[in-house]
Amino acid sequence: MTGLLSRRPAVTGFAIFTLVMVAVFASLGIWQMQRRVEKHALIARLNERLAAAPGALPQQSQWDALTPAKDEFRRVSFTATYAPLPDAMVYSAGSAVRDDISGPGTWAFLPSRLADGNTIVVNTGFVQNTMQDRNQQDRAARPLITGDPVQLTGYIRFPESAAALTPPESAAKRLWFTRDHLAMARALGWGERGKAVAPFYVDLETPVPESGIPKPGPLSVRLKDDHLQYAVTWFTLAFAVVIAFGVWWRGQRRI
Repeated sequence: MTGLLSRRPAVTGFAIFTLVMVAVFASLGIWQMQRRVEKHALIARLNERLAAAPGALPQQSQWDALTPAKDEFRRVSFTATYAPLPDAMVYSAGSAVRDDISGPGTWAFLPSRLADGNTIVVNTGFVQNTMQDRNQQDRAARPLITGDPVQLTGYIRFPESAAALTPPESAAKRLWFTRDHLAMARALGWGERGKAVAPFYVDLETPVPESGIPKPGPLSVRLKDDHLQYAVTWFTLAFAVVIAFGVWWRGQRRI
């Protein structure tokens, strides 16, 4: 009887610990399943936007109301003229939204002017690492600056934020490591006095230069979706904790 009484606190403590761990692991599994549903809904929305016919560029009066949640990857078509201003290059190790891009290189960003004088920054396409320009006078995007209006079709994108380990930009080389077109505009003087730089930039789809450099193109959604795998892992851990408690309890009853 004394041995039974002495074991009760241990059994109770282990039982409480087991219940807590099961609740935690099961909650994490349920959360991952909810994330999976949300991710699939997001993928469906993005695929719908990418497949839609291009619409008109939002008016300046609408710019402040645009958000990544409802406007990222919207296809737009508009007429603009590439401004005779310095370009900027953004280093990239590849692309999560372009099936035709692999390996290191840079994205070539150029400011373009609308008829009203406002600026739309355009990511004109990818430049392979082996094709990067060796001096400031011979840049890949330079031939695009003709002074003539161009019909551009692409996707609305929003600026990125630098991570803790992201290298700082080099304004002298006009080289960035995040797609922050607003920082580029401030550093390189892309905005016209009294006019606005759009809070979004456009990933160019067409036209493609005759040389193919920079290389624009269509985007595709390739979001990572490991939520089911994670959920199974958490549910398995919850089950394993229950089994461990059962084995331990059975051993205690034999003592």
